[in-house]
Amino acid sequence: MNQNQTYRHEVPGGYLWSPKTKSNGSLNPFYEFMREVSPGDVIFSFCDTYIRAIGIAQSPAYEAPKPMEFGTVGAYWETIGWRVDVRFTELKNVIRPMDQMDRLRPYLPERYSPLRLNGHGLQNIYLTEVPELMGNQLLQLIGTEGMAIAHSWNAATSGEIEIFQGQVSWEEHQVKQVLLDSMIGEATKQAIVMARRGQGLFRSRVAQIERRCRLTGVSNPEYLRASHVKPWRDANNEERLDGENGFLLTPDADLLFDRGFISFKGNGDVLVSPIADRNSMDQMGIVGNMLENVGAFSQKQRQYLEFHRDMVFLQANVRRS
Repeated sequence: MNQNQTYRHEVPGGYLWSPKTKSNGSLNPFYEFMREVSPGDVIFSFCDTYIRAIGIAQSPAYEAPKPMEFGTVGAYWETIGWRVDVRFTELKNVIRPMDQMDRLRPYLPERYSPLRLNGHGLQNIYLTEVPELMGNQLLQLIGTEGMAIAHSWNAATSGEIEIFQGQVSWEEHQVKQVLLDSMIGEATKQAIVMARRGQGLFRSRVAQIERRCRLTGVSNPEYLRASHVKPWRDANNEERLDGENGFLLTPDADLLFDRGFISFKGNGDVLVSPIADRNSMDQMGIVGNMLENVGAFSQKQRQYLEFHRDMVFLQANVRRS
């Protein structure tokens, strides 16, 4: 993790944050790597030519606004990216990789290397994968302090990560913006706000199209939630109330879909993220033919699903060496 510009914010704040795309809208492999982080992953914080901290990932990537502290003015709510919660520990024994290149050079990856052959970092690389053998060499150079932090991952991930404060704050900000908008009628405002929780007009519109949970087959409405395909936080007001931008899902299926652990192809095939915990899914009862095909979608549903696959689903999009 190259944190020359963000170390003083991210390490004390306990997170990583990146944009989703480059300024021209194209994908950046080093932002896409954020989507491959899993709880328990070890993160080396590289700043001003030194590894100054080690972090243990506490969450997968999730959508969140650009941190206020990154900008000099305002909250930059319009800039949405990927955030990973991390438990960082600043090192007493900081190391300078360029002083250890005779030892590290044989372990540099051929593609997306975090370091040049001379040990200098690459400014355009924000996050990249460190091969296991290289990671072990770095931990040995840091010494017992680094090994102890790296081996603490079981304790770091023993609890279930559920509440993402950055995402919640962002949505609360959006709710306030809706309520303050004088161009929206009061009834519509309430419908939009209720749609955030899958309630009211949005739910009734979804129920006119979807009759059961696509995964489990449950049809009793008391056990189903109306879940947005293109998330409420990313949608415009029309999309927030569009019944074709929703599915009726059981709570466990809703959580998996909302967090990006599952998605669907346009033909109905189920996609499971490579970072999804299959054991947990088994315990939820999301197993077997539930994860094969869930049936046909309308043309508009397929359009919303394209957004979900591109911007919510957690997947390994980058070809690695």
